[in-house]
Amino acid sequence: MNITKTIKIFGFIIAFGCILAYLVLHLIAFFMPSLDIKSVNGIYYYDSNNNLFNGSTKEWIKLNDISKNLINATIASEDKNFYNHDGFDYPRIIKAFWTNLKSGKTVSGASTISQQYVKNLYLNFDKTFTRKIKEAWLTIRLESHYEKDEILEGYLNTINYGNVFGIENASKFYFGKSAKNLTLAEASLLAGIPKWPTKFEPINNFDNAKSRQEEILRMMVKNKYITTEEMNDALNEELTLIGSENENVLKTIMYYQDAVNDELSKIKISKSILESGNLKIYTNLNFELQKTLENNIKKNLSKLDDLQIASIIVEPSTGKVLALTGGKNYYESEYNRAIDAKRSVGSTIKPFLYYEALNSGFTPSTTFTSERTTFVFSENQTYTPKNYANLYAEGDITLASAIVLSDNIYAIKTHLFLGEEKLVNIAKKLNISDSLTKIPSLALGSEEISLLSMIRGYQVLANEGVKIEPYFITKIEDKDGKIIYEHKTKKEKILETDKTYILNSMLSNCTSPAFISYSYPTCTSLIPKITKKYAIKTGSTTKDSLIFGYNKDILMGVWVGYDDNKKTSSKEGQASKYTWAETVENYLKDKENTWYKQPTNVVGVLIDTKTGKLATNESNKKSVLYYLKGTEPK
Repeated sequence: MNITKTIKIFGFIIAFGCILAYLVLHLIAFFMPSLDIKSVNGIYYYDSNNNLFNGSTKEWIKLNDISKNLINATIASEDKNFYNHDGFDYPRIIKAFWTNLKSGKTVSGASTISQQYVKNLYLNFDKTFTRKIKEAWLTIRLESHYEKDEILEGYLNTINYGNVFGIENASKFYFGKSAKNLTLAEASLLAGIPKWPTKFEPINNFDNAKSRQEEILRMMVKNKYITTEEMNDALNEELTLIGSENENVLKTIMYYQDAVNDELSKIKISKSILESGNLKIYTNLNFELQKTLENNIKKNLSKLDDLQIASIIVEPSTGKVLALTGGKNYYESEYNRAIDAKRSVGSTIKPFLYYEALNSGFTPSTTFTSERTTFVFSENQTYTPKNYANLYAEGDITLASAIVLSDNIYAIKTHLFLGEEKLVNIAKKLNISDSLTKIPSLALGSEEISLLSMIRGYQVLANEGVKIEPYFITKIEDKDGKIIYEHKTKKEKILETDKTYILNSMLSNCTSPAFISYSYPTCTSLIPKITKKYAIKTGSTTKDSLIFGYNKDILMGVWVGYDDNKKTSSKEGQASKYTWAETVENYLKDKENTWYKQPTNVVGVLIDTKTGKLATNESNKKSVLYYLKGTEPK
């Protein structure tokens, strides 16, 4: 038997096997129950007031009531052979495979409308081979039970049009009209969104949307849906987007939703339930606070083009994450810096060190000398940290002053005195999950830590020593309203209340003129902006600026910096402070000024802030500091 004949036989066997498998799969699919095509994309996100802030619409519009312009634009751009294939466009698959093979990476896709539609049945977002097999099987089942018009109708009613789901919702949102009345220009603009919703939605990315619209119109000309003249008329038509006037359209809310999805992926729920769709996810999002945060970001960072921001706001006593942003604008950058980025945290790590100092016998009056210092270690290794602007007391300063003035020499001396493992251990105890190294510069925040990890640590301080894991999701219901998950708060007392109170009281002096010395308190610029009492700690490196501030009612952390690690200026650092102050003050504007209850074994004493001793008539600057009874200056 010659080789040619052998190849032909094997080819015939393979072809016959493929055809047989194809027929068997379609036969099995035909006799299986039909999919509920109106239940797809059923993920609904609710805020703390049970208001829907993102999800698919339950309003279903018939295909006959959708503009022919929109239908043609969608088919031309998404799946030109939609009415001629069985759910899979095989020539397109081969072409895409060859294109990706030549480029060495995925640059082209071949998903049909049917395949994209069945993807909406799933909540898990992985791109595994198993997922692809399931998609293919569901596509076969879909095509076995429904006509093409039914599939297209379902697709258009559930697809994402830039955080607005379903064509009728999108049409009313962007243009204030029903989908049946869309012009060619309007339809081609909307049809371009689903390919990449955050990039091509027209409110925040109009130029991108117009470029995509032109691509779609050219495809419509190529497929003989419209003429060149009609294309040019559509491109020149002036479009009025009413969605841009909606004050409830937030550019940052998808960062919060991404954090919700990240938490969702860690919750133990039956896979079959996750894949069934129609889930209602109730979250801790305070929509008005998120809006306030976004407005303050815009106010303070709009003129600083590439400067980015991340912030998290938590209710300390419960761990509820009330608001979050991972950048200035999700539609420009989806990278969630609040949960995914790790940056050097600067002096904001010092409160954890100073709690350990209090736990080791330090008091607010404990002194070290603040002067330019070179530390020498084994094998003649040296380390020469610097204070901001190279300013030093050139003498002894107290722990209370070191906190307020953020003295780096005091921090390093404390760190080495206690032992470098102390800071590493308490960070781990506070649920800061990032791996830290026992090095001298750790006391100055040289290690990279995520903002969410830092919030975990500060939450314990803000909650008087009680650890509660910050969380986003309160409960999840299935399509029948049955609760399939409900958050249960776990509390653990890990720090002592009295020492936490003393530390928080020292941190509340960061705006106090009584501590002006060789330098100014780190938050004096916030004095005109705040009316309530907060514990505050700022931190900065050459590339990062951070602030954490809290009282019993709110904890907020903010980071600002550049993604490319460009150096930040003091002006850019102020943006983080102002965003923090204006946001927390707005949130607490109608609330009483609350502070922590003084423990019975803690005493307040009027102290000379320079010496740390009891204040006298000769003392120029005085402040009440708090001590464990028996440790106060006599």
